[in-house]
Parts: sequence; structure tokens; C-alpha cells
Amino acid sequence: MKIVYHPNYNTVYALDPAAEAGRIEAIFMELKGKYDFLEPEPASEDDLKRVHTQSHIDLIKRNPNRYETPYEIACLAAGGAILAAELGMKGESSFGLIRPPGHHASSDHCWGFCFFNNIAVALAKLQAENRIQKALILDFDLHFGDGTDNIFAGSKIKYFQPQIREREGFIEEINKKFQVEREYDILAVSAGFDRHVEDWGGLLTTDDYRIIGQAVKEAAQKICQGRRFAVLEGGYNHKVLGKNVKAFLEGLE
Repeated sequence: MKIVYHPNYNTVYALDPAAEAGRIEAIFMELKGKYDFLEPEPASEDDLKRVHTQSHIDLIKRNPNRYETPYEIACLAAGGAILAAELGMKGESSFGLIRPPGHHASSDHCWGFCFFNNIAVALAKLQAENRIQKALILDFDLHFGDGTDNIFAGSKIKYFQPQIREREGFIEEINKKFQVEREYDILAVSAGFDRHVEDWGGLLTTDDYRIIGQAVKEAAQKICQGRRFAVLEGGYNHKVLGKNVKAFLEGLE
């Protein structure tokens, strides 16, 4: 298991819960010493343009707030997803400990604490390089990843998020989806931890994230030769966030 991380992800770049001080640090302290960490390079503008319009990219460039322009940190987050996907293609399970999140970023607009769609940028790059044709994305965040769904609608990259709002049924829906899927090139995960019983969603336990990680691992072994990676989306209770991420990774590795 490799963790993609850069100290600049600790930067407080906006006034929203995803950018809050201490959030990334809470996860880092749980994972430090247990996994190998790798630093990414920022995504290039060409990388971004595979999924975003030039007008959207320019808007983020012009969007300073009371801290700094979020463009730089958003490029670094997308670059983190690219590196995580590269590692996944090599058969090394990986997790992008990145921010800002990305699954609410569509091609020409964004909301929900997102700027660029990290997981979409990563998969589109692999597709453009003819390294993949088909991919399956599991999103277990509390909120629907409308940006990811919009970007890949009608393509060979399929987006899936369980819709059942009951704990056991939620996990069962994931397992049923994995049972019917076949022959993808890589399995990607938008890993949001805000469904936890002590977070906004109030649904999943810490051990449930371990179970989901194990399901992802087994599905990847069945449908895409073990190739898998995940990137951080939501999760806002710093007291439990690191433990939840660690549990998911224990199942995933």
C-alpha cells in the first residue's frame, strides 16, 4: 500500500470543512509509520483540459479567497490522484491523501468544496494514453458525485454509488454490484468518510469501512487483475476520520 501525500495538502486554502485546519493531519497521524508515502507533482493544464473546459480552469485561476488562490492546491490534488492511479495500474494498491476533494466538479462548474475532479482527471489521462479503456468508479461518500457522473455519462468509465440509506443494505448493494461486473481495466474509489456514525451521515461504523475496503480488493482481483486505487473525498469529524481511513486501507491492501 502506497499513500500519495504532500505537506501542502495541509494548507488552509478556503473557508469550508474540507479545507479546515487539522483535517489532513488527523489522517496523516494515523497512517504515519505504517505505510510508504510518495509526493506527487501537480497536474498540468493539459491534464485538466481532458475533463474541464478552459473557461472553468480560468475561473479557478481567478478565484482567490482570503487565504490564497486555490488553483495551485487544486492542481496538486489532481496530480495526487494521477499518481495514485499510476500506482494502481502497476498493481500496487494506493490511496490519495489529497484535498481539495473533487467529485462535485463537472466539466464547466463545481461546488461542494471541489474545484477539479481529481479522479476524473486521473482516469482520463490513463484513457488518453491508451492504457485503459474501461474503468469502474465506486463512490461511498455521503453525497452523490454529480461531477464524476456528468463527466463520464455515456462513456466506458462507469460511476456507481449505493443509494440505500440503511447500513447493512448499503454494504450489500456494493457487494451485489461487484458480483455482476466483469472485465474492467482498473477499479477507482471516491472515498468519502462522512457517512460514519459520528460524522454527517450517521450510518456506517469504522469496521464497515474495513469491510468495504476488502470488497474493493476482492472485486479488483476478479475484474481487473487487482488494479485499484482510492482518493479522499469527504469526511469531517477529525476525531474519527483518521481511524476510518486506516480501517478502509486495512481492507484495501
